Amino acid sequence: MNIRGKASAAAAAGLLVTITTLAAGGSPAAARSGAASGAPVTHEENPRVPEGAAWTEAYFPSSDGSGVELHADVLRPAHLPPEARTPVIVSVGPYFAHAGQTGSEGWDRVGPSARFQDFVKGAGLMARGYTFVMVDLRGFGGSTGCLDWVGPGEQADVRAAIEWAAVQPWSTGKVGMYGKSYDAVTGLVGNNLKLPSLKAVVAQEPVWDMYNYLFSNKVPRPNVTGTPMAYNSIATIPPMADDSDRYKANAEYETSHPKCLSDNLSNNNDPDPHSAYWRARDLAAHAAGTSTPLLVTQGFIEPNTKPEDMEVYLGNHRGRERGWLGQWEHVRGNDTNADGRLLQGRAGWFDEVMRFYDQYLRGIAPSVTDPAYAIEDSLGHWRAQRTWPVTTTSYDARLSSGRYVDDGGAPTAASPAGRGGWDMERAPRLEPLSGTEKNAAKRGDAADTGFWTWSTPAAQDLRLTGTPRIRLNASTSGNVMVRLWDVAPDGTATMFDENVALLERGGPISFDLKSTDWTFARGHRLGVQIGTIDSGRWLAVPSGHAITVSGARLGLDVQAPRSDVPTQGDRSPYLDQYLSANTVTLGNVGPGSFPLRLW
Repeated sequence: MNIRGKASAAAAAGLLVTITTLAAGGSPAAARSGAASGAPVTHEENPRVPEGAAWTEAYFPSSDGSGVELHADVLRPAHLPPEARTPVIVSVGPYFAHAGQTGSEGWDRVGPSARFQDFVKGAGLMARGYTFVMVDLRGFGGSTGCLDWVGPGEQADVRAAIEWAAVQPWSTGKVGMYGKSYDAVTGLVGNNLKLPSLKAVVAQEPVWDMYNYLFSNKVPRPNVTGTPMAYNSIATIPPMADDSDRYKANAEYETSHPKCLSDNLSNNNDPDPHSAYWRARDLAAHAAGTSTPLLVTQGFIEPNTKPEDMEVYLGNHRGRERGWLGQWEHVRGNDTNADGRLLQGRAGWFDEVMRFYDQYLRGIAPSVTDPAYAIEDSLGHWRAQRTWPVTTTSYDARLSSGRYVDDGGAPTAASPAGRGGWDMERAPRLEPLSGTEKNAAKRGDAADTGFWTWSTPAAQDLRLTGTPRIRLNASTSGNVMVRLWDVAPDGTATMFDENVALLERGGPISFDLKSTDWTFARGHRLGVQIGTIDSGRWLAVPSGHAITVSGARLGLDVQAPRSDVPTQGDRSPYLDQYLSANTVTLGNVGPGSFPLRLW
């Protein structure tokens, strides 16, 4: 099938739209056959175009032979000739519709998405001689097709975008990817595809395994239906009045294909992580043997795209890695608050990103040696490491046996998380412990909804890092929640890690908690709480069963802070908000039954 190219003029805006004609199939050869036409649009002609850029649009097929047509907005350096070859940075995602990222933003004329204008401007992309391409995933913006939640279809879109960008006459053939949240996920997909033209990926706050955004070990999260509904809403954002006819037709694809929207709801409602649907979306597993250089960011305590399967992904990846990891929410490396404080706490995001791209897309040796990993711990201290995690010792802590009633805790007002109607950009920014959760913690073993095991006081400062893992035997079916607490000598305790699982039957079960990086001061204890799911962060169905837990073990990776190599960075503002929302004073801390130790 040949896709016809058409140039459309919007007289009122003085806009000419460039469309690239490509043969179906999405291969590099098909991409190479396309020819651009029309005149680029500059900032002086349309203020929606970033200064120094020349904007055109393009259409090309996805790489799976499905007939899906992808739309791209292309920003080229306006000071360069039209076919001057440059490296290309690509972002692929659902948020690039002309009308707005998650809904209409009130623009009065068509233009490229403003989603990453902070990057284009802050990094000086055009002056540096880079091309920036924003590609709509299937079903979003000006692309046809059905939403696929990072499945084989969207993975084919990512492949097509990279291969298309690599073979354009204005491309050096060297491609990088940039994104945050969903379009950081597509960067992880790009790495997994092992494409020779992809030279570097910058992924801020991604989801490392798509299952984990909707479920935890067969327990649904409150957004299990709300998130697919939110993306359906984004997919049906109307085109703008002065969009081209071709863009309008593609943007309204769901109108004539309503099953796209209903399938997106039903497809994502499978709680089995081992199903074929979720195996195809297990990005961490698919990273095995990949080698594209990665620069990632991840908030350990962020409530949105949580650090679940991060260690698996990075462990499976075999290429160069860089990372900013710390105690922040779902934010970009350059984001600031109203007081001008950097929300991740570390200065120089765009400078470091461009040194990274210059090295791998241009072969320019960096003039500054950046740490492989810059990490903020729970005290707000920054350190440099060659990798993450770095472990001094690993051991299993033997936990107490106990019994609890799986009743979901006492009734409580719905938490903010309980609303559940969010996409990755509009999720709750804080998940405070509810009154029910705090009261259950204060009651300790006196509560019939859970029981505790305590470590002995730490003899020296130490850090829990990596991914704690729980193993236990349950007497019957139901639900289980495991929480980790940092308990000071006066009983003040902060919950810093948790996860849940469905107990389908009695017997053994094991699962990971979230990855963490939490420093314990000398004299502090680790408290391990096991019990019913009393949190609005999950939609558990209480079994009502009395569940006896035995043979429990908690796998811990421990690091010695005395070997830390300091690096620049300030305390992220979110850390204090998290501590306030997740700290309670316990009244009945028991004797320690396992050591919290370095050696």
